[in-house]
Order: sequence, then structure tokens, then C-alpha cells
Amino acid sequence: MSERGIQVCPVCGVKIQKLVTGDRVLFAVGPPGTRAALWAKVCKYTDKAGCINRDKSSIDSVNPQDYYQSEQ
Repeated sequence: MSERGIQVCPVCGVKIQKLVTGDRVLFAVGPPGTRAALWAKVCKYTDKAGCINRDKSSIDSVNPQDYYQSEQ
């Protein structure tokens, strides 16, 4: 982790910023999101070692359909 509290995933390149209020995912395109949104969009589809968003305890539950509807 860098001095500014940002982790970069070696698998997908997304950045996760550690904040007091919770983690903030900085996507390459679109508004910042949560670890749950990252899981719904990317992580659940990859089996590559090194993914930094695999800890189920840090991922809130999310219904992917709810997330994608809010983007439209």
C-alpha cells in the first residue's frame, strides 16, 4: 500500500483508496464505487491469483442487478 492509502490490484489495475469512512474504489471509467460494486463488475469473474478484492468480510452484500440499474 502506498503512503496515501491506495492499493492497486495487479490483476485488473483498479485502485482502492482506504478512508476512515470505508474503502473507495476508483474505477478507470465512471464514478467511484465500493468493493461490492467492484466484486459485482469484475472480481467474481476472475480466478487469477493476486486479486486484492477477494476477502468476503470486506465486501458488503450487493445484488448486481440493483447496482447496474442505478447506473442507467
